[in-house]
Amino acid sequence: MAGEQISYTLCNQLTWSHIRIVISIEDTLKRNFYIEMCKMEHWSVRTLRERIDSMLYERTAISKKPELTIKHDLSLLSKENKLTPDIVFKDPYFLDFLGLKNSFSENDLENAILAELQQFIIEFGTDFAFLSRQKRITIDNEDYYIDYSFFDRTDDLVFFLIINLVKFTFSIFTLFY
Repeated sequence: MAGEQISYTLCNQLTWSHIRIVISIEDTLKRNFYIEMCKMEHWSVRTLRERIDSMLYERTAISKKPELTIKHDLSLLSKENKLTPDIVFKDPYFLDFLGLKNSFSENDLENAILAELQQFIIEFGTDFAFLSRQKRITIDNEDYYIDYSFFDRTDDLVFFLIINLVKFTFSIFTLFY
């Protein structure tokens, strides 16, 4: 009876096309990850396929956690619509859609990101809003530039993206943490 309830509930939240795609995923945790993300972010069938093809689950930090942690985080997502950092952050981010060649400058990268900003924000998730570009801040009489800043509407957090094609030092990171 419990299985029927789960199936019935899922049919009310996803289309048959979504269900046909996720039902073929053998790994239960992976399947549940895609189901919960699809429900929460209202993915189209095309977006669901793209996320599976880009190995989104494998790129998230959650996939590298113990099974109990994954189950707990997916339960929070299912019951409370609460994303954990392990679900949000990916490694690596796929930026192939920017169309950059093998060698490019930070400026080329920034311009490509700006040109494809909508797709870039979608990679982060649906609850991010663009705030600013090249925001100058001064710390200890030294200027730093935050390449992009976003606002996470779910957690009321500001997210900074700093693009450095040179070695990024921990001391620079701690200024913004």
